[in-house]
Amino acid sequence: MTDSLFDVIILIARPAAGKSEIIHFLKNTPPDQRQARFHVGAIDEIDDFPMLWTWFEEDDLLAQMGHQRLHTTPDGSFRWLYLWDVLIRRIALEYHKRLRDYSSIAQPVTALVEFARGKQHGGFRRALKHLSPELLSKAAILYINVSYNESLRKNRRRFNPNRPDSILEHGLSDEKMQQLYAEVDWSELTRGKPAGFLTIQDIRVPFVVFENEDDVTTPGGEFLGLRLETTLTKLWQLYSKA
Repeated sequence: MTDSLFDVIILIARPAAGKSEIIHFLKNTPPDQRQARFHVGAIDEIDDFPMLWTWFEEDDLLAQMGHQRLHTTPDGSFRWLYLWDVLIRRIALEYHKRLRDYSSIAQPVTALVEFARGKQHGGFRRALKHLSPELLSKAAILYINVSYNESLRKNRRRFNPNRPDSILEHGLSDEKMQQLYAEVDWSELTRGKPAGFLTIQDIRVPFVVFENEDDVTTPGGEFLGLRLETTLTKLWQLYSKA
């Protein structure tokens, strides 16, 4: 940990809750302001969506060639539940590979790790257990809180059928949203607390909740900046003590 910057922020929520919008906002904030206001250095984004999307594309190619699909079914589901765990371990592996190069970057780096999980496929409790101890020991968690209905609304709103592979414009069908993300386990995991510590693999990881039911992330701008600054300041106070 540097004197004033997060090493890793685990940014989690339901789909379309505002994760990618927050990352977009931070990326477009001048570096000096980003460090002073948000305790975030040069951004290295690690998102499991491109990894997941690659599986679908590869399986479609295999099917076209007359071969068996490896990861997914034709209707867009994973063939095995444990593939959700593989994605989390893939995130950790990607972080460790990139960590080798952080020292060559002029500014200190903050890795932003982004994913969504619902109860149907194990929830956040199961997912977080598959991150590596090295990553967790440097991490803080920012959870973006929205209801299922708000997640569903924004998922419909952002979907661009011409760019289904885009981080900012991909979406799920209403049926998949209901199946995968109608229920999440965050409040159970944190016992409803807005901030504190989670013990994951015997490591105390600080967390805070960013409330976004009123959707400050879509318009962005300074209203988002102020709320993000307040929330990340609370997270930093916990992080610097951890």
